[in-house]
Amino acid sequence: MMNKRNIGKSLLCGLVAFTMMTGCGNAASQDQNAGTETQTEGISTEESGTEEKTAAENDSNAETETEEQKCSWTDAIDGLSDDFMMGVDLSTVLVEENSGVKFYNFDGEEQDVFKTFADAGVNYARFRVWNDPYDENGNGYGGGNNDLATAITLGKRATEYGMRVFIDFHYSDFWADPNRQYAPKAWADMDLDTKSDALYQYTKESLKTLLDEGVDVGMVQIGNEINYGMCGETKLDNVITLLKSGSKAVREVSEEYGKDIDIAVHYTRIVDKANVLDLVSKLVDSELDFDMIGMSYYSFWDGSMDNMKRVLELIRERYNKKVFLAETSYAYTLEDGDGNSNSFASESDVVDGYPATVEGQASTIHDICAAVNEVGGLGIFYWEGAWIPVGPATADNSPIWEEYGSGWASSYASDYDPDQAGKYYGGSAWDNQAFFDFNGNPMESINVFKYMREGK
Repeated sequence: MMNKRNIGKSLLCGLVAFTMMTGCGNAASQDQNAGTETQTEGISTEESGTEEKTAAENDSNAETETEEQKCSWTDAIDGLSDDFMMGVDLSTVLVEENSGVKFYNFDGEEQDVFKTFADAGVNYARFRVWNDPYDENGNGYGGGNNDLATAITLGKRATEYGMRVFIDFHYSDFWADPNRQYAPKAWADMDLDTKSDALYQYTKESLKTLLDEGVDVGMVQIGNEINYGMCGETKLDNVITLLKSGSKAVREVSEEYGKDIDIAVHYTRIVDKANVLDLVSKLVDSELDFDMIGMSYYSFWDGSMDNMKRVLELIRERYNKKVFLAETSYAYTLEDGDGNSNSFASESDVVDGYPATVEGQASTIHDICAAVNEVGGLGIFYWEGAWIPVGPATADNSPIWEEYGSGWASSYASDYDPDQAGKYYGGSAWDNQAFFDFNGNPMESINVFKYMREGK
């Protein structure tokens, strides 16, 4: 995930709303417009998300909220399992630190950011892996320069603080998402069979190296947001061929090391319920060996919580696959920290009931977790919870972004990704969605993870 989206939002639940009370023991339904989607066989009009309600209808159907019905983000979520995944993607931590960023604890003391997250209740860390995110002269593409060596370094730190590790293979040299799925440079001219074998070997050797280095890998994601393709392939049959190679590699390593490692397939565009369900159906019909589906869900882009819940619920019910949110986040401020425009940038991005404040950020994550838990989901991963500025918004930070890869893209990525990185390279578009302020101090919202288990 990294492209800037501005999809209409319709989430109508909030900090004091009666519509999302799972964490307080009340699962009232939400009246929300999840967008218009294509209907497929076996999916009703209602399930396809085509129903719409006017503001007047919503008002007329609204219940009277009482003080007792209000649910705080500091409340524990009823029935939350001990192994519910409260994960954070921390892929840019190393380049942030190389750029001079320091992270602190609540006492103002410099502290390893992994310890701060672990102390706050985070039990899983996610790291993306790119094959070769460097140009021919060794200059990094940016966005974390997330090669295997970086994943090992960060994975060992996460393991040290008791977190399990979720490895996200993009099978690309740079960002892979719905708008781009470029094959790694070394695989670009391969036919499907050769590429499939290369992907198998790469996955197997990378995973073995991670385990040999002591990284506690618990999950592996084969591909990133692959709705419309993967690794340069756009035909679904070809994508499934590649997925089978990745899956085979993970299973073999898992057996060789006597270690249970779950295999996840990652989709986005959750508002298009019918399309997502069709994709999962085809994976199952093709007999792909995998354990779970991870979905991206950003409430400011991706429609209602009700729609998100229903998609997860249907995947579990129809295809007997585990489900979780592989990516989610929310802003705590509308300010820009580094002079590079943000993805969540204005009042038009704010979801009703969830202001762009520290409490609004925490409330969003609390309520999303409650919704996922309600339908039997395994957990959530917060995307890039520590990607803060490397310099003030008033400064020219481009030399730091270029040298260390701490911006979302550097100019060196232009040849590999000319349509996006070539035009828009720069800093972090996510600095106002971290759990740390622009100076590296943790905010109270980071504690939502432990409060969801035990309350404040």
